[in-house]
Amino acid sequence: MITVTKTVRFDAAHVLTNHRGLCKNLHGHTYRVDVSVTQPEGDSSDMVIDFKDLKRIATEVVCERFDHAFIYNTDSEGEREIAAVVERYGMRTAPIPFRSTAENLAKLFHGELKARIPGVSSVRVWETADSCAEYRE
Repeated sequence: MITVTKTVRFDAAHVLTNHRGLCKNLHGHTYRVDVSVTQPEGDSSDMVIDFKDLKRIATEVVCERFDHAFIYNTDSEGEREIAAVVERYGMRTAPIPFRSTAENLAKLFHGELKARIPGVSSVRVWETADSCAEYRE
């Protein structure tokens, strides 16, 4: 079995409402997202997926929605208020129905990418150079 991985990056801001640490404050990351695709069992082709195609789809699904946006939890009153101000000044937002932890983003990206690329086996979301969350089936 062969697995290939492509990396895309985006910059975004978020807050973690009800978090006890510093991440309860508005802050940002340069996110790194590693998308891995595994060749189906029994497939003997010499290419799992063209890297260019994988990059294009990952960019469409992840970067075009989240790059340079304020990612906010639509279930949080405070985050909705921040988003309203951001939007009022013509800036980008990316609403999601849960907290914007790396773990939740990895799961979200995996599901959305899997809908476009059936062989997606895992997604890693890096918030910093040495901290990531991985979602795999």
